[in-house]
Amino acid sequence: MAPLDEKYGLKVQFIAGSTGTDLVKLVANKDKPPYDMFMADSSFMVELVKAGVVDEIKPSDVPNLKRILPGFREFGDYGVPFDIASIVPVYNSKYVNQPLTSYSDIARPDLAGRVVIAAPGQIASNLHLLAIAEENGGSVSNMEPAFKVLEAAKPNIAAFAQQTVALVQMYQNEEVYAGICWDGRAHELRTKGAPIVTVVPPKGIYSTTDYINIVKGTKYPEAAHAYAEQLLSDQGILATPQAFRYSPTTDVKLPDELSKELLFNSPERSDLKKKIDWDTLWANRSAMIERVNRIVRS
Repeated sequence: MAPLDEKYGLKVQFIAGSTGTDLVKLVANKDKPPYDMFMADSSFMVELVKAGVVDEIKPSDVPNLKRILPGFREFGDYGVPFDIASIVPVYNSKYVNQPLTSYSDIARPDLAGRVVIAAPGQIASNLHLLAIAEENGGSVSNMEPAFKVLEAAKPNIAAFAQQTVALVQMYQNEEVYAGICWDGRAHELRTKGAPIVTVVPPKGIYSTTDYINIVKGTKYPEAAHAYAEQLLSDQGILATPQAFRYSPTTDVKLPDELSKELLFNSPERSDLKKKIDWDTLWANRSAMIERVNRIVRS
């Protein structure tokens, strides 16, 4: 964070860890918080806000918040969104002759034994279930259509990947030809020579947004606001897209070459970003995971 050091003399210390574990630690120590800021994606924002451990952040505190695109700040004045990761259908064009067009295509008969999807666990990595439900007339409160498609897709599924690294390796080794993958990981595979095509489903794209939050009770609110302002500057906001090809959240002008490789690179693409009821999805998480596990074991 050289710009912050140069401008304000601020030193930023990052603490790597598991979001779920760190959230429990924060809630348990809310009177004496162990962090000044907390990074979490959309699915964990629900619990952060509900627990009352983060403060609202307004444009009067962080002027660059005014640059965030419509619909990309999902929790009112809570959190500073800085990048968007999307879970999308992908396929290997070397082996799949008929392009995939939807999330539900993982059940196509021509993909027998060659599909990989994430193992049931974190909400964000299972957004494809919501996508399949809504593609087939269901909703966040009616996931039955998704479970029916998953049943039909069972003969196709070679593996439920426990980690994203394992999923990437399966594509690299050509053990699988299609499935559901993060858009940034699909880009990574292409840089490694795999002819992986990212599908843009016409009914909508299912994404999770990464947020920086200011922890309630921090001793350094002005420093936290300065960090958020720098993060949303052109210099700050382009760092993640340039490194991982996850889309930015602001009106930053994208370099042409970078724009071609990002999922949300135009107003038309941004309109495809589905609005997600994270509260209901979180409430249904355990039942959803249990149902998927039953399907897998049956």
